[in-house]
Amino acid sequence: MARTDKMKLGTFVYTFGFHPASWLHPASDVNGANDFAHLLDVAKRSEAAKFDFMFMADSPAAAVGDPSALARIPTKMNRFEPLSLLSALAVTTRDLGLVATVSTSYYEPFNVARLFASIDHLSKGRVCWNVVTSDHDETGYNFNREGLDPHVLRYERGNEFVDVVFGLWDSFEEGALLLDRENGVYYDKDKHHTLNHKGKHFQVRGPLNIARTPQGRPVIAQAGGSEPGMDMAARTAEIVFSLASNIDRNRAFYENVKSRMPAYGRDPDDLKIMPGIVTNVGETEAEAKAKVDYLIDKMHPDVGRLMLSEFLEADLRDVALDKPFPMDRLPAAPKGSRALFDELVDFVRSGRTVGELIRHYAEKHTGNGMTGTPAQIADYMEEWFETRAADGFILMFPTLPSSLDDFVRLVLPELRRRGLFREEYEGKTLRENLGLSMPVNRFAKTPAPAR
Repeated sequence: MARTDKMKLGTFVYTFGFHPASWLHPASDVNGANDFAHLLDVAKRSEAAKFDFMFMADSPAAAVGDPSALARIPTKMNRFEPLSLLSALAVTTRDLGLVATVSTSYYEPFNVARLFASIDHLSKGRVCWNVVTSDHDETGYNFNREGLDPHVLRYERGNEFVDVVFGLWDSFEEGALLLDRENGVYYDKDKHHTLNHKGKHFQVRGPLNIARTPQGRPVIAQAGGSEPGMDMAARTAEIVFSLASNIDRNRAFYENVKSRMPAYGRDPDDLKIMPGIVTNVGETEAEAKAKVDYLIDKMHPDVGRLMLSEFLEADLRDVALDKPFPMDRLPAAPKGSRALFDELVDFVRSGRTVGELIRHYAEKHTGNGMTGTPAQIADYMEEWFETRAADGFILMFPTLPSSLDDFVRLVLPELRRRGLFREEYEGKTLRENLGLSMPVNRFAKTPAPAR
């Protein structure tokens, strides 16, 4: 059955772009990591294009590894704390959704509930919390831990954390603020509730000291393909971020997660599956490919070696670039994409050098998704959307703002011509524009009317 809804689109933001050499692109602002004007410019361009949101990826730690390589990659080494940035964007944009990553492993629920509720009010209902449990050892060392907590424990804590935050966001019912000057009553005490949560990981009395937000509560995003991750998404998430490596696998993932939702009393339409794709678009295929080649040529071999080392979980610093890849450094199983891992193994077995493998991996890693003409990229996105492998896409532009501009100028008109993407925003809140229902306050005696 043909879809009647519209494709959802978001801009994925690393400061200069997704490609590790993006900061070397002549169209980039080399001072952009500490200049709010650069990120506001990206937000304004995304808003003018009628994108649903801007997605601020984050980790609460700098990267660790080869210092020579890291000195050439500013992405994780110099960037704004995301909630500070969202607060500024909330009052300088009007329609664009604002998504920030905050880990349940290194915050307290009350802090997160209060911070996101405040930004939802500041933005008049456009904020989204990307819930993560963190997946890099370096984060734990900054928070009184020796690396990461076990995976099961992180998800156990994360589930309870989200439940507590949801409960705190229900502290004030809809319409609780009476603002009655004549009788001197500011709020209805019968519509203000104390949570009194006592669980395995948290003890939180509440209530939250800020009114119910314009969206009822902020939108929830999540990424995670593990069993606990998919269950958590089916129970709590409204946007799910996945990697667009294979349409059949993503279609199976789409069905898997959405099929779990009725068990939690949720409508599958209240969750949008949005794979991340890198788009390299040109007027011709050759022009698009030249953009990929330019950035890969700019990328220092130490950076490529570090990227490949992280994917293979192998230290390659002592391996010469002009020598065949040592087969004993290949792991038995991949850390990430199985399809990409198998392709790299075949490449290695053909006798290619380490330098050739690094370039091959960089082409695949930073050019996944689609490289081609506007029609080719629109075809790709339409197939994923219409066959229900995706409800939309998080666009991981190689450079910002130039790749964003290319997409808006070349691909967006084609998507609109096909009736796949909006001409104007449907509502004022992110929840409305994504087509999500209003959450029901757990303490309300009668449900608040939809708006």
